[in-house]
Amino acid sequence: MDRGAAGVVGDLSDMEQVRDLAGQVNRIGTVDVVIHNAGVLTGPHVFQVNVVAPYLLTALIHRARRQIYLSSGMHRGGRAVLADKDGSELVPRVSYSDSKLYVTALMAAAARLWPDVLSNAVDPGWVPTRMGGPGAPDDLGLGHPTQEWLATSDAPEALTSGGYWYHQHRQQAHDAVYDVAFQDALLNHLVRVTGEHLM
Repeated sequence: MDRGAAGVVGDLSDMEQVRDLAGQVNRIGTVDVVIHNAGVLTGPHVFQVNVVAPYLLTALIHRARRQIYLSSGMHRGGRAVLADKDGSELVPRVSYSDSKLYVTALMAAAARLWPDVLSNAVDPGWVPTRMGGPGAPDDLGLGHPTQEWLATSDAPEALTSGGYWYHQHRQQAHDAVYDVAFQDALLNHLVRVTGEHLM
């Protein structure tokens, strides 16, 4: 049965494919929600997949009414810096924790700049997925309901923006997430990397 679903395909480690992916989505039409769920734990593409791709999709997809960014409790161990003391970029050495701090700050910046959009970040917990591994201690069944709730619910709590959520409870994120100077430095860095602005 045709339920109106359409698929789009792109490699999030390749900036041009991310641009094409956004174009594919825009040709389908307006979307209500974008859930930035993809991520990698290690390797040379952590910054590209975990930070640049969601930034580009945020900037290029016709503005959805709700944006949900997958974070991690590990973001609290991230470094709130974008360059070494000598000014060289950290991109080749961005850790998973760094990337999740950056994407959570991206969420907060989007919430601040786009008051008409509900932007939130979710820590799904350490769940036994291929990334989390079979020994992960959290319940896999609790890994997705918060995203679904933020995407679809009209409950007053779900109709808020700028939140960092864990199992449908709003929590305090790393202090840098709420630092407007850090948000702006991150956005400026991403503009330099991509050539795209959040408008």
